[in-house]
Amino acid sequence: MAMVVPGVTLSSCDDLIIPVIGMGTSSFPPAGPEATKAAIIEAIKAGYRHFDTASMYQTEQPLGEAIAEALRLGLIKSRNELYISSKLWCVSAEKDLIVPAIKMSLRNLQLDYLDMYLIHWPLKLSEDVRQLPAKKEQIFPLDFKSVWEGMEECKNLGLTKAIGVSNFTCKQLEEILSTAKIPVAVNQVEMNPLWQQKKLREFCKEKGIHIIAYSPLGASNTKWGDNRILGCDVLEEIAKAKGKTVAQVSLRWIYEQGVSSVPKSFNKERMRQNLDIFDWSLTEEESNKISRLPQRKGITFASFGPDDWLLELDAED
Repeated sequence: MAMVVPGVTLSSCDDLIIPVIGMGTSSFPPAGPEATKAAIIEAIKAGYRHFDTASMYQTEQPLGEAIAEALRLGLIKSRNELYISSKLWCVSAEKDLIVPAIKMSLRNLQLDYLDMYLIHWPLKLSEDVRQLPAKKEQIFPLDFKSVWEGMEECKNLGLTKAIGVSNFTCKQLEEILSTAKIPVAVNQVEMNPLWQQKKLREFCKEKGIHIIAYSPLGASNTKWGDNRILGCDVLEEIAKAKGKTVAQVSLRWIYEQGVSSVPKSFNKERMRQNLDIFDWSLTEEESNKISRLPQRKGITFASFGPDDWLLELDAED
């Protein structure tokens, strides 16, 4: 039987509801379209209704096929039951390229609209970038005002219900908010018990921006992640005492911070376990232990290329 995942309502976006746990679709090495599609159908059967993709992930097409198949099988009655988020890649991060980019994403997904469209990173890459790290001359600061105007056009045209950002610092959010006509709804960032983002969370709460955590389990077995969450002694001790998995403890902690998350698992059993976090809670003592864990971010701006201003962005966190 499918689990029902609670949602958070974004009052700034016509009461758009975001299920607090979604499924991330980025994998490294890439799982391939058939495996991705099959995993998404299993996730829908388990109760997932929030799916996070991006043009960069190359998973929009299999997600679209999985949605079509789920509708055909009667697993969902309508597209409206789902919350679908995609992202603008850095190569298209200039005003005139944004509407064509979201239209391409919608074609890949076989959808008429997105629920959320995000600026993937606060920087611009030249069109000839084929791999990362890029060369210094291929990386540029983002023109926040004009790019956000392009994002606002996507919402005004009805191509997405809401718009937001990903990997933005407090300073970058301030810059967008200073000229935005439509507010930033979401900031999707790396967050987990070992990278808690306290300062950013306080800032976003004050500005009415909802945070969605990616790499909530540390992105183990990827090029950018590691095993520090799943292998953390403190989390293991809490999990053992509660009869839960380390992943469940991490996801529950994120949920208790008022943050949504998009863990990625294509394993059927772990998918279901990741949703099983709503009928128990962490004690105050357990939460305090987690709050004292040493902090280290996994994904850096410097991974894009050798430039001093990228290092400065990392220092802003």
